[in-house]
Amino acid sequence: MTILDLFSGPGGWSHSLNVLGVRDVGLEWDEWACKTRAAAGQLTIRTDVALYPVWPFLGKTAGLIASPPCQAWSMAGKRLGLVDQPLVHQAVADLATGRDTREQLLAACRDERSLLAAEPMRYLHALNTVGEPEWVAMEEVPDVLPLWRQYAAILRTWGFSVWAGILNAADYGVPQTRRRAILLASRTRTAEPPPPTHAKTTEPDSLFGPGRKRWVSMADALGWGATDRPVPTVCAGGGSGGGPEPFPSGSRKTLTDARDRGTWTPRPGSGIVLQSRRDGAGQAQPHGTRKNRSAVAPTPASTAEEHRWSWSLRSNNQANATIRSVDEPAGTLFFGHRANECTWVAEPTHDPDGDAPAPDPIRITAQEAGLLQSFPADYPWQGNKGQVFSQIGNAIPPRLAAHLLAPHLGKTLTLDDFTLAA
Repeated sequence: MTILDLFSGPGGWSHSLNVLGVRDVGLEWDEWACKTRAAAGQLTIRTDVALYPVWPFLGKTAGLIASPPCQAWSMAGKRLGLVDQPLVHQAVADLATGRDTREQLLAACRDERSLLAAEPMRYLHALNTVGEPEWVAMEEVPDVLPLWRQYAAILRTWGFSVWAGILNAADYGVPQTRRRAILLASRTRTAEPPPPTHAKTTEPDSLFGPGRKRWVSMADALGWGATDRPVPTVCAGGGSGGGPEPFPSGSRKTLTDARDRGTWTPRPGSGIVLQSRRDGAGQAQPHGTRKNRSAVAPTPASTAEEHRWSWSLRSNNQANATIRSVDEPAGTLFFGHRANECTWVAEPTHDPDGDAPAPDPIRITAQEAGLLQSFPADYPWQGNKGQVFSQIGNAIPPRLAAHLLAPHLGKTLTLDDFTLAA
């Protein structure tokens, strides 16, 4: 039996399944996301989900996963999906009865990507004719929740137990307060959200069980202290259009120390690790141990000068950008436009002597962004910097995905799967 992953991207869902000892088949159109999936050893059909037929999966599909593209709905874009929402609801209602009105509705959409959120219903309707799938998991930006509730109402008439709501990835150990609309459905068990493992503040143990841990901070995930300084790196090629990319603000064109040390990587023995049991003896290893040891460089020593500054992550270049200290989770990471670049910014830890200026902002690296999405440090991203950042920003955090999928697979997550090293 197959787990079918629509709009599978670079493998957020797939990597979580790999950790749980299961594989899926991903349908994805983006060339570089497909190359990333191939490098990660994930099964992929490069295709347009809206054009691919459902019949090859009939009688073979145990679970269906879908994360339709969010650009039409995201607050980082023009949000024309909200304007098109009535048309998307109509498409879902029609597809649920076997009527394909997508061509007519698409012509009326302000953003052609809006209607992709209705595509899972085309697959679900066809699969339902043979009593499949057994379970469903879907994820999107919060504004899509009304659409998920429409899906839920339809799936209940087909015999599914369904839950739809908003979850915060930080509540499941992701170092990012990424809120997403989630739909979970099952023919065989009560659909409900997984119990949170983390909270904004540490919760004490009680008679009812262990308390939740404090949200994972960026410093925990990246192996930093509050005053560690990001290492500027040369950005040679990799703009969103594939052409040359200018040096990021705060980088030095000579970059003697950065060249000597290489690009920043986590300290050995620190950071969030999401690793397949296949990669070790049934145990997750901190990056920098075993086979990854040679790929990890030491974090540069902090000087007294650097300890005058604390570092925060600014989510974009806009006036209302979210700014979070490294001892907190990141805000929602999104990329794809110059205004959406995330940068490390410094603030004084005390009144600095003299008029020494604060260090310039330094652009986040792809490896740092991947870690803040709970991907491993050595995840094999493919493409230039712009293409990699786009993949990272659009992916579901694997750690959240694993919590959503484990109950449907009869799996229990343990420290063998996820490790926050000391």
